[in-house]
Amino acid sequence: MTRSPQHIHFLGICGSAMGSIAAAMRDRGFKVTGQDENVYPPMSTFLESKGVEITAGFRPEDIPAADLIVIGNAMSRGNPAVEAVLNRKLLYLSLPETLKQFFLRGRHNLVVTGTHGKTTTTSLLAWIFESTGEAPGYLIGGIPSNLGQGACLRDSKHFIIEGDEYDTAFFDKRSKFIHYLPELVIVNNVEFDHADIYSNLEEIKISFRRLLNIVPSEGMVLINGDDANSIDVAAKCHAPVVGVGFSENCANQIRHVVHSPEGSSFELFGETFFVPLSGDFNIRNAAMAASAAHYYGIPTESIRTALAAFQGIRRRQEVRGVVRGITIIDDFGHHPTAIRETLAGLRKRYGNARLWALFEPRSNTTRRAIFQNDLPTAFAEADGVFIAQVARLDQLPENERLNPERVVADIAASGKHAFYEPTADSIIEKLNPLAKEGDIVVVFSNGGFDGIHQKLIERL
Repeated sequence: MTRSPQHIHFLGICGSAMGSIAAAMRDRGFKVTGQDENVYPPMSTFLESKGVEITAGFRPEDIPAADLIVIGNAMSRGNPAVEAVLNRKLLYLSLPETLKQFFLRGRHNLVVTGTHGKTTTTSLLAWIFESTGEAPGYLIGGIPSNLGQGACLRDSKHFIIEGDEYDTAFFDKRSKFIHYLPELVIVNNVEFDHADIYSNLEEIKISFRRLLNIVPSEGMVLINGDDANSIDVAAKCHAPVVGVGFSENCANQIRHVVHSPEGSSFELFGETFFVPLSGDFNIRNAAMAASAAHYYGIPTESIRTALAAFQGIRRRQEVRGVVRGITIIDDFGHHPTAIRETLAGLRKRYGNARLWALFEPRSNTTRRAIFQNDLPTAFAEADGVFIAQVARLDQLPENERLNPERVVADIAASGKHAFYEPTADSIIEKLNPLAKEGDIVVVFSNGGFDGIHQKLIERL
């Protein structure tokens, strides 16, 4: 770019990250406009309150003579607006590239990555910095209760960002996190996921190696020292690498763990911390955030106070209601490991209470047969399991789809209650007479699951 653009137009502006960055660009004085197919509150009204003009649909004639077009990850070839941008040879960038050019360059960027725990760890880290007066910029793929929003793109020395390994745009198949100019990187874990864009685990490892290859020699990499894949991707890293975890080979070893209904306490670098979250995976998330904050010189006492005051994240073990003594919990888990670890954490939190797990196979990976044999064991801590119909059935050939009936049969063979019920309504119909006072019902889905949480609360 020969000059800083004055008018920026966003294609797909109503996505959560797109809308947040569009609003931040408007706050910086740029003229900002956008288009989207789904223009509805709260994002539409939020952007309108910022003075951002939004046009419904992707008609080429609605693309203004802007200095820069930002193309969202949901956009693809064949979209009439995308075709018009290419045919008119307009200047365009992906959202991660836009973030890099206008918000990340020249800052201390803390990038939180991994197959699991990214949102929780990023939220914990941003809250530590925020609560101690550092006033960081941040971009999180969830809404932490303490912060009240998932994005804050203020001018600040530090920027804390959730780093996704998913691809950047239809024209850039590198992982999003490659664009984030990392000074510190957290690698929570590395597993196979995103079967729609990766063929195998090794391809995912290559993406993580590329990220670690651009961490400066004066930066820092914190890896899960209990995870062989995390250790592997960091093997040739040029930056200092510190292992965080429970095993003895971790420089930042987690010790003296105590679980309680209120949360978890643990010892790290000779200090005791408490976090009101359940499960070993959340303890490691907290230890990662504490280690990163410690690296930037935040006092231990400030870290301790911030962790103890953390109020959680929407859709991460979020209690949606208690009816007739039955607790309804919402969780974003959509991978066998995330499901297994969440259930293990809930078991530690709720003891011998009966755990019902309701799962919607909706992600691009769990809709496929890849985890056909892993899913039954992921529900080991549950006392009863309901599996719904695979989402968007028409988009996958039958021989490539997950077979939920088989998952249910495998679970039932272990002596547990297990049911295949295609819809949210049929699940509720079956569960209602079975659920009793003191039971815990946890809903696993990375989507809305047809409003099952509220429907269940109302029915109970």
